[in-house]
Amino acid sequence: MLDGLPAELYSAIISHLPADSFQQDVLALTRAIPRSPVPLHHLFERIRLKHAQQAVQLYSRLRNATDERNWVKDFGMVTWTVDADVIVNLLGILPRISSLLLFVGPNFAPEHLEEIFHKPRDNLCFLSLRFRPYVMKATYYQFLKGAYFDTTLTALSRWPSYQLPTLSIVQDPPEPLISSAKHFAQPLVFFRLEPISVLLGSEYISSLMHLRLRIPSRQVSRFISSIPSSVPALRLLDLSTCNILASDMEGMLIRFHGLQHMILDGCSVARDQSQVTEWNNIGKICATATVRRAKAREKELKTWLQHNAATAAAPAGMPQPAARRIRPGRRGLATATISLREEPTASGPDIIHVPAGIVIPKVRVVPSSPTLLSLCTSASFITDVQHQTIREEFEKGWNEGLVQLAAVKSRLYASWKNGIRMMRITADASGGGYDGLEAIEGENAFHSAQDDNESLAPPVLCLAGPGISGKHAEGCGHNIAWNVWNDTI
Repeated sequence: MLDGLPAELYSAIISHLPADSFQQDVLALTRAIPRSPVPLHHLFERIRLKHAQQAVQLYSRLRNATDERNWVKDFGMVTWTVDADVIVNLLGILPRISSLLLFVGPNFAPEHLEEIFHKPRDNLCFLSLRFRPYVMKATYYQFLKGAYFDTTLTALSRWPSYQLPTLSIVQDPPEPLISSAKHFAQPLVFFRLEPISVLLGSEYISSLMHLRLRIPSRQVSRFISSIPSSVPALRLLDLSTCNILASDMEGMLIRFHGLQHMILDGCSVARDQSQVTEWNNIGKICATATVRRAKAREKELKTWLQHNAATAAAPAGMPQPAARRIRPGRRGLATATISLREEPTASGPDIIHVPAGIVIPKVRVVPSSPTLLSLCTSASFITDVQHQTIREEFEKGWNEGLVQLAAVKSRLYASWKNGIRMMRITADASGGGYDGLEAIEGENAFHSAQDDNESLAPPVLCLAGPGISGKHAEGCGHNIAWNVWNDTI
């Protein structure tokens, strides 16, 4: 009989309950078998508040209940009209939250979130903030008084290093009824985007694996990919609704060497979605991004070696002359176009003067194989036949890119046999120089899958867009993301 089980079996049964109705199901179980040893702490483990009054009731229940406060591990506020002060007070008495989901509606001001995130939460491993500063009517009230949430990102960036694998920051686009209203532009939740760079470069999220950042129509790519050594463990990146082009996508593939899934729903990755040649180029970009990443790392290493050589050759106590910067623009007619002096070694706009006789070791960086497993975006008003053509062209571009990658490795293999030192990237270079590089001793690093008459499988290309109603490709990143974020938006 159900009412005669030991407490451990009740806990095992409860662990299989769905998250959306977990609390209600546990409550129903305790009422159905009131004399059975159903562990009461399960009533408070996962809390989803769907009505504003529930927040008031929960705060009243837990305010003087020390044990019950510590039982709350998964907390979600999923209504837009709650009293923000109540949520601040409620979260202030819940010390052991490991998963936090907040709907930030028009009743929230930046000061509320600053207070919530003023002190670090040591147990937090899932954080999801979903902003909607408007509810079925066009209003600029919060924005006219300068109420932007930039400080929320800054507050989080001050937290100490911690294992936070999952972070989601989403601004919902306006409802169709609102967006169709005359003279109503997209409100700004974040006024400046620089705090994104500050957060991604912070110690707090150095272990981040899953990032969802949706800021409609904003150009966020350079604030994500321009910070060296940020989020080195990133595997899933969702930038849906942002202003992302194919070149931005390439920059992020170059930056995040371990990225496996990229979701770009509602982005302009292809300017003309029906042009199959654009998808050929996108496939090629996905396959060859590691080549450009290796070249960029090689250039950084060369500059570092030149600087070290010039510094070591300078006499003790003598200041090192500043690098001469080549300035753009027209030169005067009297400017000499040739020089009888020895041409210095150059790298980029700064020329580092290396004395004659100083030998700089030649080091090449071998590109790795691509890691991308899926690319998801939305292609509306395209027939099933066009979908298939796009996928075929994408795979064709991918295979052409693999051929280019194999050719680069072949040239580097020949150089390696001639004695040129070869290295490969193992991690992001946080300290410069050889940091994040390891020497290649054997020839396996130069052989690609095509050398064995095999081919790396192309990433799964899904064009179904957000939600579960579309025809999603099998194994696409959407399915993986739904399990990560526990939603299907």
